[in-house]
Amino acid sequence: MLFKNEISTEMAEELSRDGDKALKFIADIKWESGFVCRKCGHTNYCDGKSPSSRRCTRCKTEESATAHTLFHNIKFPINKAFFIAYNVCVLNNEFSSYNYSDQLGLNQMTCWKFRKRIQNCMLKIDNKEKVTIQTIMMSDYKS
Repeated sequence: MLFKNEISTEMAEELSRDGDKALKFIADIKWESGFVCRKCGHTNYCDGKSPSSRRCTRCKTEESATAHTLFHNIKFPINKAFFIAYNVCVLNNEFSSYNYSDQLGLNQMTCWKFRKRIQNCMLKIDNKEKVTIQTIMMSDYKS
């Protein structure tokens, strides 16, 4: 695990620039306490075909690092999604979806929907708990 509590600004900027590092970061958080296959419950794995994915050695089911997280089924680069998540969760920036669209070169509606997904996840989390970006990222998003 890279760290436990918060992400430094420098680290967030680096993850926002490099998709592979962002994916590895998400995988490290997701499987911090070890891999458990969602299908059969087995804990042994090998590397999957895609980067930062894991394949169960018993049932051969492959799970990506983004599966069942806030980043599940996004259709744009993970580093751009991480940038939006960091700005919304940690910096509490009130950027509009138009600002994200201009900065990241994404469709405005894509930015709006992802920001809304993050906000919905933040609302689901108990207000008494300290909300970290790790907590938001690993919330099991259901569309």
